Amino acid sequence: MPGAHPLSRPPRGYWIPLRVLLTTLLLTLLFFAVSLLLGILIIVMRAEWRGVHPDLTFAYRYIAAPVAALAGAIVLVYVAFLEIRHYRQARALAQLERMI
Repeated sequence: MPGAHPLSRPPRGYWIPLRVLLTTLLLTLLFFAVSLLLGILIIVMRAEWRGVHPDLTFAYRYIAAPVAALAGAIVLVYVAFLEIRHYRQARALAQLERMI
């Protein structure tokens, strides 16, 4: 029966930048938080072993911020690649669906 399956709407490409930026922002914040936690733990442990007062600004400046920036750049490229690939695949499937 040709009319039994309703046609899905064609994929919309204008949502790609929003999804890429939102995913990049969330994953960058996650990397920042995790690297900051690990940086603080490492600095506190080293300060405890040495018997000095820990300087926690080091964790922000030299550990968490560079890790988050690098992770953000990598995530931006990777998520953009995945979203474009998904859009092209959905567009091709929609064209096949219209042919049937």
